[in-house]
Amino acid sequence: MLKLTYLDNDFHLERFATSLEDWVTARLTFLLRVGEPISLDKTTASFLLPADLPEMRLLETQVRHQVDDRITLDRVDCDYMEVSLRGTWLTSNPQAEEGIFLVELGDRTEFFLFHLWMASKTQTAMKN
Repeated sequence: MLKLTYLDNDFHLERFATSLEDWVTARLTFLLRVGEPISLDKTTASFLLPADLPEMRLLETQVRHQVDDRITLDRVDCDYMEVSLRGTWLTSNPQAEEGIFLVELGDRTEFFLFHLWMASKTQTAMKN
């Protein structure tokens, strides 16, 4: 499972061995116990990855072999690929842009996507 935590002006990606159902159940139980509001929706999330990352072709191959459309890749321009994911959005305020997005894609696809996201962070840090 991949967990994307969206903040004001950035997001953070994490990979978990826990199933989406188990993670959501534990989170909802916690939020109910502490009295926090929660909104849960099926939706999409998108982010950009540099198109020139060395393993991008491996991710493209994995996506082509997916049996469903929980992940799609589209070239935005010569520099970037847009990764679109279909999953579950959790937030305490439905009007806010901050929250957590969860998706299950299969181990290999999740591995490649997480690895590419980490590589893009390193590449961006080196350019700055």
